[in-house]
Amino acid sequence: MQFDLSAVETGTMVVIGTLVFALVIGAFMMVSAFAAMVVVGVGRLAWYLVAGAVVGLVHGINHAWDRLVHHASTVELPGDFQVDFGTDLRADYQGQAAPSTGTYPRVVLRDS
Repeated sequence: MQFDLSAVETGTMVVIGTLVFALVIGAFMMVSAFAAMVVVGVGRLAWYLVAGAVVGLVHGINHAWDRLVHHASTVELPGDFQVDFGTDLRADYQGQAAPSTGTYPRVVLRDS
C-alpha cells in the first residue's frame, strides 16, 4: 500500500512538523539537563575530594607542629647556653643598646 503525501493537507503537515520539531528540542533539552547534572555532580565530587585533602593536610601540619613544639619544650639546653629573654633584643654584639628615639628605633625614622 502506497501512501500519497500529496493527499495530506498543508495544515496537517505543518502540525506534524511542529510536533516533530518540538520532540527534537525536548529531547535535546533533556540530554543537556542530564549532562549538566553529571558535570555538576562530578565537579562537586572533585571539590569534596580536594577540600578533604586540604583539610587533612592542614590537620597533619598542625599535628606535626604541635608534636615539634611539645618535643622542643622538653629539650634541656646545656648550662653554658642559657638565653636571657629579658634583655633588649636590639642590642649590638658588644652589649650596647641600640640607639632609639622613644618608641621607634632610629632605623625606622632615618628616612623621615
